[in-house]
Amino acid sequence: MQLALELARQAAKNNEVPVGAIVVKDGVVIGSGSNSPIGLHDPTAHAEIIAMREAATYLGNYRLVDCTLYVTLEPCAMCSGAIQHARIAKLIYGASDPKTGACGSVVNLMNEPKLNHHTEVTGGVLAEECGEVLSSFFKQRRSKPT
Repeated sequence: MQLALELARQAAKNNEVPVGAIVVKDGVVIGSGSNSPIGLHDPTAHAEIIAMREAATYLGNYRLVDCTLYVTLEPCAMCSGAIQHARIAKLIYGASDPKTGACGSVVNLMNEPKLNHHTEVTGGVLAEECGEVLSSFFKQRRSKPT
């Protein structure tokens, strides 16, 4: 999660919402990403998506079986769907997202019984630190004149 936090801080330096993600398989980081929708002009360029794309390229397979995704913020519905389609085994996230979180905060797509894959989810890992990165970013944004 520390590496994901560093990626989140890098996103903040790029004026992106500070979210970072890594994909790990057998103890090796095979994908990493930080939020980049503004810089890439791509609404799908969330940290999780970028990390999963890199991991899929590394493995040569769109299925990320036996992989763990670490992300600093609870994934949204788009990312949660991608996580399930990729067959990520475990998701570990930091801060909960009471506005768009799709792993229990707003909806819980990971436990939807009608879906055919269920990723094991652990939330709240380094939640305070992950939340502080986000809070600081938005506090700084609000203090800047428009």
